Amino acid sequence: MTENPQHQTASNPELPTQYAPAEVEGKLYERWVERGYFEADATSDKPPFTVVIPPPNVTGSLHLGHAFEHTLIDALTRRKRMQGYETLWQPGMDHAGIATQNVVERELAKEGKSRHDLGREAFIDRVWQWKGESGGQISGQMKRLGDGVAWSRERFTMDEGLSQAVQTIFKKLYDDELIYRAERIINWCPRCLTAISDIEVEYQDDDGELVSIRYGEGEDSIVVATTRAETMLGDTAVAVHPEDDRYKHLVGKEIELPLTGRRIPVVADEHVDPEFGTGAVKVTPAHDPNDFEIGQRHGLPSLAVMDEHAIITAHGPFQGLDRLEARSAIVGALRADGRIVAEKRPYVHSVGHCSRCKTTIEPRLSMQWWVKVGPLAKAAGDAVRDGRVKIHPQEMEKRYFDWVDNLHDWCISRQLWWGHRIPVWYGPDGEIVCVGPDEQPPSGEGWTQETDVLDTWFSSGLWPFSTLGWPEQTESLAKFYPNSVLVTGYDILFFWVARMMMFGLYAMDGTPPFHTIALHGMVRDQFGKKMSKSFGNAVNPLDWMDKYGSDALRFTLARGANPGVDVPIGEDWVQGSRNFANKIWNATRFALMNGATIEGELPDPSQMSATDRWILSKLNKTVAEVDAFYDDFQFSKLSEALFHFAWDEVFDWYVELSKTTFFAGGEQAKVSGRVLGEVLDVMLRLLHPVVPFVTETLWTTLTGRESVVIADWPKDSGFRDAAAEQEIELVQQVVTEVRRFRSDQGLQPGQKVPAELTLTGTALAPHEAAIRQLLRLQPAGDGFHATASLPVAGATVALDLSGTIDVEAERKRLTKDLGAAEKEKAQANAKLGNEAFLAKAPDNVVDKIRTRLAKADEDIARITAQLANLPQN
Repeated sequence: MTENPQHQTASNPELPTQYAPAEVEGKLYERWVERGYFEADATSDKPPFTVVIPPPNVTGSLHLGHAFEHTLIDALTRRKRMQGYETLWQPGMDHAGIATQNVVERELAKEGKSRHDLGREAFIDRVWQWKGESGGQISGQMKRLGDGVAWSRERFTMDEGLSQAVQTIFKKLYDDELIYRAERIINWCPRCLTAISDIEVEYQDDDGELVSIRYGEGEDSIVVATTRAETMLGDTAVAVHPEDDRYKHLVGKEIELPLTGRRIPVVADEHVDPEFGTGAVKVTPAHDPNDFEIGQRHGLPSLAVMDEHAIITAHGPFQGLDRLEARSAIVGALRADGRIVAEKRPYVHSVGHCSRCKTTIEPRLSMQWWVKVGPLAKAAGDAVRDGRVKIHPQEMEKRYFDWVDNLHDWCISRQLWWGHRIPVWYGPDGEIVCVGPDEQPPSGEGWTQETDVLDTWFSSGLWPFSTLGWPEQTESLAKFYPNSVLVTGYDILFFWVARMMMFGLYAMDGTPPFHTIALHGMVRDQFGKKMSKSFGNAVNPLDWMDKYGSDALRFTLARGANPGVDVPIGEDWVQGSRNFANKIWNATRFALMNGATIEGELPDPSQMSATDRWILSKLNKTVAEVDAFYDDFQFSKLSEALFHFAWDEVFDWYVELSKTTFFAGGEQAKVSGRVLGEVLDVMLRLLHPVVPFVTETLWTTLTGRESVVIADWPKDSGFRDAAAEQEIELVQQVVTEVRRFRSDQGLQPGQKVPAELTLTGTALAPHEAAIRQLLRLQPAGDGFHATASLPVAGATVALDLSGTIDVEAERKRLTKDLGAAEKEKAQANAKLGNEAFLAKAPDNVVDKIRTRLAKADEDIARITAQLANLPQN
């Protein structure tokens, strides 16, 4: 970009020639934290704005999903802070029970030890030691991204205050008979040796086998199909549909269960689909959730045939085998006995795996602790239905209701050592005592505490109020609860969000934990594919931040963020955002060196040029537009609006149109310098929440003030100038049209051409100097010969191209191109006029030919016009 050192002002220090993110980002962030910009004061009179961070696992590191979500939250909170709100972005981490225990157990395994070698207390001490030394690296990575969180308030789901909150709500739920202990089917991981929640189960298509087995003999036989033959050892019935005429003669009878010598009943149950398979299903209540329900309805016994390691415990030849070994052995034995009717392998079906260790999940009957979710889930649904909580985008409400309206009771106990130990004691005579945080547990011989810990989601469900000091009635709780908005992915709408809603409404006397739930999509690669190490397309966001700067990554993520929709991202897009940051830097540097200032009042519009009034009108429209998009969580649209205003309107048009004014100097240059300073001031403040680092450097340089972090958010002044907008639009039409013509004629962008401009009587007249500079048009001197004349926007631009292009060569090139376009048109017309072709060709093929015809017509018109505009011999 052209610079004019003569117009550098003493009040604006010179910026380095290039923006180097690595040299400024870390220092800026440290300064922000040291000055306390991100802290929140519970005693402030300012209105509150509260957002909690979805607590990342203590074992985790920053991935693109975190970077995406944190960028959106940071943009919201930075804007609200600038708007005058007492803004709290609450940071913290989740203790991540299974994940953390697995990490530490792997570390112990390297020493040849297990947790059992240490014992419970020593193992927990070891986990805390690991947490202090290695856990929480994500905090440093959040700082790299620029997260404006209140670090002094950082919480951990296992710290003392949150532990008190967990014990308090457990006791309250228990006393209200909303927590109970019962034997039910749960997801069991034979590797982690614990029950796991639904969200910790990952389903994938596995190759298995489907075997059809004949139970019973002769007319009293029935065929069932299964992918888990090993569980037949625990069958206690066969179920058929009550209206299935094929099996009515068997209902109520007993048939022989192969290999076992046992006889089991045939029961009628409406759960069975008579159209699926043979219409008969084996019932194994101890190893399948649906079978357990059938067993409950029909009073069937539950026979567990596997232990916690998924080893067969049933008596007989299969005892001691692993479940997969037993499956093969049992199918072989059934085959030898003539019981296999059909086999299908491979049989691809969806199988649940532990998200932590990838072991196949085993449904297992187990004594566990449960939350009775019925009344809690109803309250969570009602809060959205009656408008106390808004879900954005609104179409996600249906998914929310489908979940909370059909919730099953929640298994909250985990067979781990790391976590919140369930505050229940068992007495020697079967007593069960739940102990609150201020109560003494029972003591004496025979009293023991429950060994299980609580599901991690139990404590993270308290996050919006436990982090503010609940159950104590703190100033922070009074000031910052409920949260203003929850920003999170739609993938945990059912799990974390629903649990926070249930617990918040229950613990806080019907006050929901947040006013709005703003849901975003998942980050995917540039082709829309899920990012995964196994796919080879996973990206470490730190690599991109190192290469292009944190602002570039943030702007790319925000620019792709449409509510509730997945976000594709590729490295070239981040590179494009880096170019945008550089453009902001270079243009602001040029402006500072050419008179841009914020000193003094903004001149009266009567003193401004049309160009000045136009850009101020556009500026205020952009402020209004960006505000509306923020309030609707339209991050993509607000980023696009800012990009196009900054790059197109300010840099490509206003700065370029004003160069002649700046270079001429005088009073008008001072006016335009003040206008440009105003535009940059507001624009940088608008951009700051999304790209905080480059804007901080530029804004403080421009204004000489402390920090844009604590600057006022821009307001729409209401200034509009439709006449100036129309006038500059005419200038843009002229410049755009002539640039297109120059390009068509093969002229280089910087190539100067003699031209005669007829602008008299139009609004273009005051802009002749700017138009000539933008189009590289020289005055029409002696010997000027107009070889092309362009009427545009009520004016005429006559050009002398005689000395700039080889006319004959250009005419030959264009004539050749015209011939090719006419041939393309003829071929397309021939196909579209062929009835036999149209009758056979698919619609998409016909549409492509019609598109080719339209393109050919456009090319013919364009090339014909170019030939007509060529200089004549």
